[in-house]
Amino acid sequence: MAAPEEKAAPGHPLLRVLRRDKYTHGLRPAQMEALRAMCGAFIPSLQPEEEALDGRVDPPRGKDLERFHLASGADSTVPDEVAELAFTRCVWEAGVLVNVTLWLLCTRLGTLALCGRLCVSGGFPYVRRFADMPVERREEALKRWTRARWLIPVKIAFAIVKSLCLNAFYTTVNENSENPCWKAIGYSVPEVEEQGRKNRTEATARRSLDNGVVQTRELDDAALLRSLANKGLAVKPGASGSQSEHTVECDVVIVGSGCGGGVAAAVLASAGHKVVVVEKGDYFTSEDYSSVEGPSMERLYEQGGIFCTTNVTTVLYAGTTVGGGSAVNWSASIRTPREVLQEWSREHGLPVFEGAGYAKAMDTVCARLAVTDGCREEGFQNKVVRRGCEALGLPVDAVPRNSSEGHYCGSCSLGCPAGDKRGTDTTWLVDAVQHDAVILAGCKAERFILESGSGKNGRSKKCVGLVATCASDGITKKLRIEAKVSISACGALMTPPLLRNSGIRNRHVGRNLHLHPVSMAWGYFPDTNQITGKCYEGGIITSMHRVTERTIIETPALGPGAFGSLVPWESGRDMKERMRRYARTAHAFALVRDRAAGSVDGEGRVHFTPSRDDTEELRNGLRRALRILVAAGAAEVGTHRSDGLRLRCKGVQERDLEAFLDEVTVPSGPMQAGTDTWALLCSAHQMGSCRMGFSPKDGAVDGGGLSWEAEGLYVCDGSLLPTAVGINPMITIQSLAYCLSVDIAESLWQGKKH
Repeated sequence: MAAPEEKAAPGHPLLRVLRRDKYTHGLRPAQMEALRAMCGAFIPSLQPEEEALDGRVDPPRGKDLERFHLASGADSTVPDEVAELAFTRCVWEAGVLVNVTLWLLCTRLGTLALCGRLCVSGGFPYVRRFADMPVERREEALKRWTRARWLIPVKIAFAIVKSLCLNAFYTTVNENSENPCWKAIGYSVPEVEEQGRKNRTEATARRSLDNGVVQTRELDDAALLRSLANKGLAVKPGASGSQSEHTVECDVVIVGSGCGGGVAAAVLASAGHKVVVVEKGDYFTSEDYSSVEGPSMERLYEQGGIFCTTNVTTVLYAGTTVGGGSAVNWSASIRTPREVLQEWSREHGLPVFEGAGYAKAMDTVCARLAVTDGCREEGFQNKVVRRGCEALGLPVDAVPRNSSEGHYCGSCSLGCPAGDKRGTDTTWLVDAVQHDAVILAGCKAERFILESGSGKNGRSKKCVGLVATCASDGITKKLRIEAKVSISACGALMTPPLLRNSGIRNRHVGRNLHLHPVSMAWGYFPDTNQITGKCYEGGIITSMHRVTERTIIETPALGPGAFGSLVPWESGRDMKERMRRYARTAHAFALVRDRAAGSVDGEGRVHFTPSRDDTEELRNGLRRALRILVAAGAAEVGTHRSDGLRLRCKGVQERDLEAFLDEVTVPSGPMQAGTDTWALLCSAHQMGSCRMGFSPKDGAVDGGGLSWEAEGLYVCDGSLLPTAVGINPMITIQSLAYCLSVDIAESLWQGKKH
């Protein structure tokens, strides 16, 4: 389907307002009527109520709160947004389930099958369609669906529509980048601190990649070829005819500009090689970043941030912009643990991890990112974790960051508007461009070009470049980028499909995927609590508690849309009450170094199921996180389990807390049969889907990142890691990329000598 048309508001191109001029979901009017009725039941219009918690009435916020309660998910374009996202962002099977469910609900017989007696009325025609049922009965039907033990398709459709509806409702903004509900829930788009304004002004004046970036989205064929030639590339225009391609010559072509591709580009360009970086995302600077959740997620993340595994267990977050994941990384910059390096070296036969070269590479990477250990002031959520750990006598560690000690930005997950965080777009890629590298933004790699029978070192093929497609309608031909060395660095989710499309057949390509599954706990802290601040303020991760050698506890970035889509839905009124407390609800998550291996089965198709061992680690971590929240003074705590498991903490005794913690589970997603509770996991770290190995039987590439099948074809991203690393993998990926690209640069010079 065609991508939705986007419009930019002044000041922040394409990252402030996203409006669709047309919808392409193709649902019939009757199905849209049923979907609108579902959205109106998920977010019903209610009369405001003052609800007491712990004997204290939280005073309403005047007219803002009244408007918030009266607002409905059936209003405005929310149902159309839900339909569009369900059919353009979710896997096709999910779209089919939603389509069939809505088809049933727009008929009386189908509504009777799914809603039972709730659709029966006392008068003709006796059985109502879903859209004709009173909102209270529609809401009751949704409650039944969420705990349906065997109606798995309906439960999945519930999960999809619920998540998309809440996300769209709280991220849709007007021309002023405002949502009418934000004031009522205590949210406002974070302001850039004064130092950040200075940094941002300096960054804007430089736009440090402009000399090397070609924004292909804005060009036609002639302008593209002229721009490439002006940047020192040998260009041959494609001849007339639909099959012809524009040809570009260089030494190295790299797909992806994130942690792996950015470092490789810098090292190889600095060594004197002509480098072209192909990036399907666009180039933004700190001034472009608006911190407005909806439009930013749409342009900076894979699938607009709406990316779930095909078996509906895990929500995935992966960056897709110049800078890749490093542009939206939460700043945590942790070195590879020594025991992990020893494991990879000894158990997997990979000497690159045991030598002094890797340790030196980590030093170089941390120096280039200006990693700091200190934090001048922690944000609300990290204060909560630190306070809770200290109250329990548990160790809590400061988390190194690739930003200054005074950096207080809570929206770095949407690109750092202060210009303080140092991703590859402001570090390594700057180095690459200074050495004449070219970055093709808005350009998607299709396949590597493999020639048979000309490989070396026992390899049956030779890679001679890449075929890519530009996003612009004005560019009518594909690009054929011929290179001596080709590198796939588009991440653990995108490298496997690219290699498969290119004809690589090693059985490890797309297998052995690790995700660092995350399960979240929350705690509500009334304004009277001594811990000040709001959940979206301050550095995202500045404190960490280690539960076991495999499990850590940290804090997430959750904008209103992500918050609404992930927390449990028990009823419309309960959901609005949860959202009303959004700003003072702290989250802490358990992250596990997973042993289960998932798979990447195609572009946008990922399968992952945590092992029993992983699930038990998550459960123990979740129990610890809840203890920390209680010890920090939360008035109420809970999990993301679909039944809304929670505990009010006033006067709670140890035995009551233990009884509550005994109930904590980490169930699989809604596809699990025979249970009335489920929960979605999250993952922002993807690793291992093209792991390095001692031989073709052990991995997709060798210990230098070189394909076992094609000479000149390398992988240089997180997919190389033989196992999960157990902490944020940014420093690990960049350090490995540094080591490998130094060797690639040397081999290129050796090749030129011969």
